Amino acid sequence: LGFHPSLSIKHHTHRMSHPISKARKFVADGIFYAELNHFLAVQLGEDGYSGVEIRTTPDKTEIVIRATRTKSVVGEGALRIRELTAIIQKRFGLKPNSIELLVSAVKRRGLCAIAQAESLKYKLLAGLPVRRACYGVIRFVMESGAKGLEVVVSGKLRGQRAKAMKFRDGYMVKSGHSVNDYVDTAVRHVMLRQGVLGIRVSIMLPHDPTGEFGPSKTLADVIIVHDPKEDSEPQQQTFTRRARPAAAAAAPAEAAPAEAAAPAEASA
Repeated sequence: LGFHPSLSIKHHTHRMSHPISKARKFVADGIFYAELNHFLAVQLGEDGYSGVEIRTTPDKTEIVIRATRTKSVVGEGALRIRELTAIIQKRFGLKPNSIELLVSAVKRRGLCAIAQAESLKYKLLAGLPVRRACYGVIRFVMESGAKGLEVVVSGKLRGQRAKAMKFRDGYMVKSGHSVNDYVDTAVRHVMLRQGVLGIRVSIMLPHDPTGEFGPSKTLADVIIVHDPKEDSEPQQQTFTRRARPAAAAAAPAEAAPAEAAAPAEASA
């Protein structure tokens, strides 16, 4: 069925009666996720499986499966999703109705590294040349809006000598904390007759302020230069005449009658 034979540990959830240490719980959750991811990748690889998310609630555990072809994952009359639910319950010893499988569609398939790695894997299994298959993936990813892409295929590509071929396009961040936010990476193995080929697909996601198709956080080395503000017209200054003191205003009034009497005496 796709489960690893050497893993026999049961999933430790909050429904267990006896307490469990945090270290053991983290290890058990990690093993549960790894085994579940491997099982779903084997079962739903041809249906565009693109990852899984586990949500734990007080009532039940929700497993959200991301895929490009959701109708094939659900199956006719939800038969396939019920079969997967029964297999997972039996494998991990979970109680009935304690787990629920949900299916979520991938909004943009060209920006999902897992979907592109699976697509490249089945192209190589079909006998398509490596160079042609990789260039087809690069063209599709770059047309979907990615900032950069790197595809590495290693193994016995043509002869008996193993080698690695690397294909690049666009801009790719290789170091710093931005790699965790902007670069989506997936690794797959192709079982061919001449040997095993390794595939690694790395996609540089675009910046999206809404966070729907890419990270909303800007890159660390991006500097945004804002336009200068428009200069506003200077305000016109208005001056008000200050009132003079009362003594200064009375002195000119007394001098005015004396000046008027002087011309009268001169005329006489």
